Amino acid sequence: MSDSESETASGRDRTRAHIVSVAAGLLASGGREAVSTRAVAAAAGTQAPTIYRLFGDKEGLLDAVAEYGFSSYLADKKASPPVDDPVEALRAGWDLHVGFGLANPALFSLMYGDPTPGRQSPAAVAAFRMLGERIRAIAAAGRLKVGERLAADLVHAAGCGTVFTLLALPVERREDRAADHVDARVRRQDRPHPGPDHRFVVGQDHPDRVHALDATEGWRVAGRR
Repeated sequence: MSDSESETASGRDRTRAHIVSVAAGLLASGGREAVSTRAVAAAAGTQAPTIYRLFGDKEGLLDAVAEYGFSSYLADKKASPPVDDPVEALRAGWDLHVGFGLANPALFSLMYGDPTPGRQSPAAVAAFRMLGERIRAIAAAGRLKVGERLAADLVHAAGCGTVFTLLALPVERREDRAADHVDARVRRQDRPHPGPDHRFVVGQDHPDRVHALDATEGWRVAGRR
């Protein structure tokens, strides 16, 4: 690449980053409806054709905004201290997922609030891939009763449902309930691990927790006798 081409690419990257940053600000302050091509172009001091040239269409821009806003969350997940217990690692990931959603409702809704079969934002895909890795670690430890994909889908659904349920509450009630959900609601069975038949699954009665399924006792909520 020549120097002139490098400078052009660098300038394009700066313009792209500026537009994404401006669009993310509009999303945070006004929700998805505020992120129109015209509004973003005006706020960024550019023209709509520039946005189409850089992002393809509005969905491409929204995908870039989701990746931009989610990058700090992914960085936090990757920077978390290693956890030896794979279920505790899943619990830590749950905390971050729910905490991120409560702190960034517009961005969370952009990523998860309008599901379309066969299409996810790249940021959501990356997050689900990380969830899958944590589920795989539980399976490798012999502590997963159901298939990996089913477990990942159930934990993902429970996490998104928890965030949207809390966001729908009045702020004062949300703060009360957040103490129950954000701190750590993916719970581990508290009695000693008795053997290979004592494995972790997503419970039916409390889907926001991971439960232990004992071969002789059936469903049991963590800590309940």
